[in-house]
Amino acid sequence: MTATLAPVAQSAERIGELLVSEGLISREQLGQALQEQRTNGGRLGYTLVKLGLVDELSLTRLLARQYKIPAVDLTKSDIDPALVRLVPAEIAIQHLVLPLKREGRVLYVAMADPTNIRVIDDLKFRTRSDIYPVIAGEYTLRTMIERVYPEEAVAEDGMDTLLDDIDLGDEDIEMVEEEQEEMTAAALTVAVNEAPVVKLINAILADALHKGASDVHFECFEKELRVRYRVDGVLREVMKPPFKMRPALISRFKIMAGLNIAERRIPQDGRIKLKIGRKVIDFRVSTLPTLFGEKVVLRILDKGNLTLDLETFGIEPRAERELMEAVQNPYGMVLVTGPTGSGKTTTLYSALSKVNTVDVNIMTAEDPVEYNLYGINQVQVRTEIGMSFAAALKAFLRQDPNIIMVGEVRDLETGGIAIKAALTGHLVMSTLHTNSAPETVTRLLDMGLEPFNVASALNLILAQRLVRRICPNCKTRYVPDDLELTGAKVKATTTLRELRFTEMSLTDAKSRATPEAAPHLNRLSLGTTIGELPFFKGKGCDACGGTGLKGRQGLYEVMFVTQELRKIIMKNGDADDIREAAIDQGMLTLRMDGWLKVLKGITTLDQVIRETAA
Repeated sequence: MTATLAPVAQSAERIGELLVSEGLISREQLGQALQEQRTNGGRLGYTLVKLGLVDELSLTRLLARQYKIPAVDLTKSDIDPALVRLVPAEIAIQHLVLPLKREGRVLYVAMADPTNIRVIDDLKFRTRSDIYPVIAGEYTLRTMIERVYPEEAVAEDGMDTLLDDIDLGDEDIEMVEEEQEEMTAAALTVAVNEAPVVKLINAILADALHKGASDVHFECFEKELRVRYRVDGVLREVMKPPFKMRPALISRFKIMAGLNIAERRIPQDGRIKLKIGRKVIDFRVSTLPTLFGEKVVLRILDKGNLTLDLETFGIEPRAERELMEAVQNPYGMVLVTGPTGSGKTTTLYSALSKVNTVDVNIMTAEDPVEYNLYGINQVQVRTEIGMSFAAALKAFLRQDPNIIMVGEVRDLETGGIAIKAALTGHLVMSTLHTNSAPETVTRLLDMGLEPFNVASALNLILAQRLVRRICPNCKTRYVPDDLELTGAKVKATTTLRELRFTEMSLTDAKSRATPEAAPHLNRLSLGTTIGELPFFKGKGCDACGGTGLKGRQGLYEVMFVTQELRKIIMKNGDADDIREAAIDQGMLTLRMDGWLKVLKGITTLDQVIRETAA
């Protein structure tokens, strides 16, 4: 359990007024304490106690009533040394926290500021316990911390004593340049193998995997180190390790990834393979020199979570049929487009898995190779030694391939070779960074590729996005307001026919409806208005961290290249002409597919508006 704190205004003036109203101090004494606080800093309560203007126990009891949590008299408490070791000295000193006792999974912690949720979460992570904060007087708490962490407290406070003995004079002091002192490689090699460093990194990686994170970020700032996870596409801060561990933590990652710990001036990339529980997990590691140290980002590649079933991601039946038809052609080109992190590689892997048989030679050029797939020849692109996408493609054509996957068409040379391969009896699959399927055609033409070659080679273009799913534990039906509908560029009276839906798209939607939405969807027709549609959202619960959203869902715009579209491409038609013709032939745009996911109760209208264009 973690204590729930009452929302209380905690400004110095608010606390001071409470003390005056309770008769614990006079208004003149409050003014004296505020003046002292402005001069020397610190909390008002601590200043009042230090000046002898208020009894600390009375102050603590008053704050306990305001916070609605228990107070503790540390002068009558026995501190368990074993519990003290759970919290590092720098955390205890910086945030004024002290572990008192443990009951089962609950750890009682004395705090000067029990409203600091970030510190409570950090302690929960470090101690693997549920934190129950109790309030203690800051003056006594500082004394107790100095007593149980004597060496660290001296190091923290000894500077004041030194400064008292030094005559600073009247000279102005200005920083010109400072070279950051770096640990030697030998010292780092010793430090990275120490138990605290190894234990912390192992705990963070296991925790990130348990929480379903896709990336882990270690970031260095001037005076602190921050750790964040990306979960469902959103970054969340999880902890701030002790800053003094920065060099050892970064070097530990570099050693695990086979990187050079002595090189801190240039980016480096590597991989780590760990066995966590019964799972073998790959981590792709990237380091980047920043102003205050190297930033480390780990991409978690959990093959056990690699889902190759497109229906699970939410592709509509017609779009799935067209994609499977395109990848089963003996030649031609299939392109998947979308921004970084939208699931393009997973879609390509899913398509490849459908055609990965013993009688087919499949070759891929990737940067980087994210997942190892049995039966597929995967090549790592390394541009620094000349192994570019174009070079890999040229080599593939001499390897008797049936299917070629190129990680990305980045330039005219790569695009030209890919088109040539698609026109000479090979199925070529690749990705491109464009906003929609029709715009992909114009991007290829802008690269300098000939319209008749593009028109002849293309089988299908798929554009995709990822949106967050509604949490199933707290899903509820609601009615969107006018502002939300205006953001979607619709009105309550807009019909599904005006949104360009067809009977086939509605039939497809009904075939894969969620249980909550099925009764409403079955009554839909093209004449149904927006005001009659079912809308759902999450209220927020423990399972989704109060966000109302949990997991992610794909939106797909699948443009099957028909003869009519080929004619438009050969005439150098623009993206709008191609889009209109494709919609007339039944293509669902990303926004239309998003509407279907809203109707099914899978995602929210806000998520669709955020990720798609009208």
